[in-house]
Amino acid sequence: MALNFFDQFMTPVFLGIPLITLATMMPSLVFFQPSSQWVTSRSTVLQAQLLNNSTFQLFAPLSPKSHTWALLIISLMIFLITINLLGLLPYTFTPTTQLSFNMAFAVPAWMATVIIGLRTQPTHAFAHLLPESTPPLLIPVLIIIETISLFIRPLALGVRLTANLTAGHLLIQLISTAVFTMVQMMPLMAMLTGTLLLLLSILEIAVAMIQAYVFVLLLSLYLQENA
Repeated sequence: MALNFFDQFMTPVFLGIPLITLATMMPSLVFFQPSSQWVTSRSTVLQAQLLNNSTFQLFAPLSPKSHTWALLIISLMIFLITINLLGLLPYTFTPTTQLSFNMAFAVPAWMATVIIGLRTQPTHAFAHLLPESTPPLLIPVLIIIETISLFIRPLALGVRLTANLTAGHLLIQLISTAVFTMVQMMPLMAMLTGTLLLLLSILEIAVAMIQAYVFVLLLSLYLQENA
């Protein structure tokens, strides 16, 4: 029985085609394409307003040099939000519950920020490895610690997104199984548990959007340190 709960995190295959491929193509289909018309639909206006507000919140504290990454980071945020929300629909698969999928975004993005820092301002980039006014005896230890923390950053990005989504999906699966089990034996308890399941589903929608925002927010902070 325990294995059935975790089957939802396995990559399904249909007719020899991994469904993770189809899931990663969905964001390009569900979002409205920009139009050259003066009058557009309310959905397009709302989407543009949300994108503008998100871009302002992310890049207002950053330096002007970091603004060149706005298109890439906002596109990544939209992609992650869409995949996370689509994964909450019944009979769907969430690619972001796979650590390998998230690391495929975290590692190249983090590596790009590090390379930019080493290329544009190498002295400032290496200065992060040793805080000011460090006692001489602690210099080797602090350099090792800061280097380890630097290389842990992409792992933290991928694990945070994977763990939060996996925990939410698994909890929904457990509570929904309890509801179907109690619906005949204890109808009142099943109704109360179903209400809890509804509230948890709403919370999971918020978590899906927040975790995508946190992912790109941390990435923008890494970029600010090196740009």
